Formats: sequence, structure tokens, C-alpha cells
Amino acid sequence: MDPTMGSTMDDVKIGEILEPVGSGENRRREQRVRAGFWRTVKKAARQVPFMEELVAGYYCALDNDTPPRVRGVLIAALAYFVLPFDLVPDFLLGFGFTDDMAVLAAALNAVRRHITPAHRLAAKKALSENAADHA
Repeated sequence: MDPTMGSTMDDVKIGEILEPVGSGENRRREQRVRAGFWRTVKKAARQVPFMEELVAGYYCALDNDTPPRVRGVLIAALAYFVLPFDLVPDFLLGFGFTDDMAVLAAALNAVRRHITPAHRLAAKKALSENAADHA
């Protein structure tokens, strides 16, 4: 975990969230992520300081060439991110994404070497297109 995060969550809770699940639950989580990811990104854009890395992690999670264990960790973290009600509800301005950032930072740090330059390029492109749409 990034020591600068100042996480309010302990490692045990993060470990529980990122714990491997069965393939059926993983598919449900992936569907939840696909359905809510971009909407949540728009809400969290100003609160998540590593948004480009987060979006690169999204592309890594959906890449069939990514090892299943890595995909599972990323999908678990991203599913937690898109849930509107978690340990700290996301609608609490200034605090809502604090727990999400701790989980995401832990997941991204754990699988960083699997996030490829292609994933990062796709993230940069998606974020710049999204910014252009709202300019």
C-alpha cells in the first residue's frame, strides 16, 4: 500500500475485499464493474489522485491476456469502487472515496507489473476523450 495514502482501513479489511472468490461471483463483479465504472469515475475524478492508473487497471482487468488471479484482484477492487454504499458511502463529499482509494491502491500495487503500456495508453486516451466531451 502507498504509505502516503493515510488509509483509514486496515490491511485485514482490504485483504478480505480482495480475497479470491468463485468464478460465478467474479462474473457478477465484472458485470457490476462494466455497468458502473465510467459513471463512478466521473463522480470520483477529482478525489482519486491516481485516476490514470486506476483506468489502466480497469483495462488490465478486462484484458483476457491478464492472468486470472490478477484479473480477480482488480475486479474485486473495482467492484468495491463502483458500489455506492461501502464502508464510507461515496456521497459523503471529501470522504466518500477514501476507503475506495485504499482498496484500489492496495490492488494496483499488488498487480502493477501486469498493467502494460497498452493498458496505460488506453487509459490516457479514454480520460482525454472524456475530458474533451465535457469541455
